[in-house]
Amino acid sequence: MPPKIGFVGVGRMGANMARRLKDCGLSISAIHDIDPAAAAELAADLGATATTTLAEVTAAADVIITVVTDDAAMHRIFAASGDSLLSGAQGRIFINCATVAPATHLAVEAAALKVGAQSLEACMASSITQARDGSLYMMVAGEAQVFAAAQPLLQMLSSQMRYVGLSGEAAKIKALVNMVMNINTAGLAEGLGLAEALGLDLAMVREIFSQTGAASRVLETDGEDMQIRDHACYFSAAHAAKDSGIALELAKAQAMTLPLAAATKAQFDRMTAAGLGELDKSGIAELTFKGRGIQP
Repeated sequence: MPPKIGFVGVGRMGANMARRLKDCGLSISAIHDIDPAAAAELAADLGATATTTLAEVTAAADVIITVVTDDAAMHRIFAASGDSLLSGAQGRIFINCATVAPATHLAVEAAALKVGAQSLEACMASSITQARDGSLYMMVAGEAQVFAAAQPLLQMLSSQMRYVGLSGEAAKIKALVNMVMNINTAGLAEGLGLAEALGLDLAMVREIFSQTGAASRVLETDGEDMQIRDHACYFSAAHAAKDSGIALELAKAQAMTLPLAAATKAQFDRMTAAGLGELDKSGIAELTFKGRGIQP
């Protein structure tokens, strides 16, 4: 019998992952979110129950997928006391997709094992569209037997998937992926901003970039958006700042200094401080194009 699926965190990514699994014929049994209205709306669409407690999700599901915002949220939903996904969790599998510190995934795995449950980290390197159509790129870590049990479900969500080892390893790689992506985004915004100031045609510049060493995935996804100032959110500036911070903490633990990562985080922090944190990461162009956004 196919497993019953619960979701905790149904923002842009979680909601579309739930819709995808429903389309694949799985039963979405329970949904929980810090925004009860969002949970209720999605539950009505998918024939699920919007729960008022985390423990109700665990009671209603065999596999619980969590897609929360940060480390604090992960620790809250897996709390050792009070309302928690760990209540009555024996035999459950938790698949945790948030971009958080490796230590957080290790702590969640230890807490799950203590109550007879299993935990897997499934870090995603894609966005909303891929969540909806099942073409996510996933980096998965945890015990091999847990990965094997969850693999059929994860294949419904992903077009490519890489098992990278024990818990914490996928989180390390995801931090590096987002660190490099964020640096590329900031660099592209500066390049296009300077090009505009020089009076160059930005469509021409973007085409030339695409055929040279300036090419990048970010150029494909964000270049035109930077030019036309379309910053509808797929990956927010606030999340970019958070994820660059995770990478910088990992570097600090290795006694390494990463000046580009630090400068990039500072730019995304500026966006957040200016109330632009919920713009897409492409909104960093508002800091670099002359006459736009906030100025130094």
